Amino acid sequence: MLKQENGQSLEENWRILIVEDDERLATLTKDYLESNGLKVAVEGDGGRAIERIKTEQPDLVVLDLMLPGEDGLAVCRIVRPYYKGPILMLTARTEDLDQVLGLEMGADDYVAKPVRPRVLLARIRALLRRVKEVPEEQVVDGGSDNRLTFGNLVVDNAMREAWLEGKSIDLTSAEFDLLWLLSSSAGRVLTREEIFHQLRGIEYDGQDRSIDVRVSRIRPKVGDDPMNPKRIKTVRSKGYLFVKEI
Repeated sequence: MLKQENGQSLEENWRILIVEDDERLATLTKDYLESNGLKVAVEGDGGRAIERIKTEQPDLVVLDLMLPGEDGLAVCRIVRPYYKGPILMLTARTEDLDQVLGLEMGADDYVAKPVRPRVLLARIRALLRRVKEVPEEQVVDGGSDNRLTFGNLVVDNAMREAWLEGKSIDLTSAEFDLLWLLSSSAGRVLTREEIFHQLRGIEYDGQDRSIDVRVSRIRPKVGDDPMNPKRIKTVRSKGYLFVKEI
């Protein structure tokens, strides 16, 4: 567990905003998360959620798809330019399209409804820990351990930022995590199983498209041609290869 200098758990300072119009479900979820040390607020309207996310800047947003005012996809799309924290989307179990659209709008992860509280808590903790600390297992050898340079592309894990030709790249936290994982393993093919385990802490089921969606979003941001990628290559039936020199 992460600790501050005074010994207090950082989790006790994590602020979560649940955007859910089912009042009973939102209250049960809020009570469970608060019983595990998190600070939780609830919003039931999509339109109001947009303004709250922009102004309050919670550490993480749990966002349902079906909302009055603005639906979850619209909320995610509208707030992304103003909010850099993780967005965890709640989707219907069988709706793969919802999951893909959520990721394309900028969500960092998703959990299928009905949500088991322990699973939700585990996903929240995993997302926030990746954002709040630099994992030791991702430190690479040589030069500045947390900063990698590939021509005009710079990726800095300590600052959780990347630059292309000196200009900051707009990345969600999940996109940065994937970019860092790929770039810190430059020259080596990473399988989808490896990527899935590293980033989500669960086994790859062979069908989930979240990694593919994120790669497709990252490529143009790092100056790669989505139709003929040279920086992040797809290795058929295996995974992805980050190329050191292009």
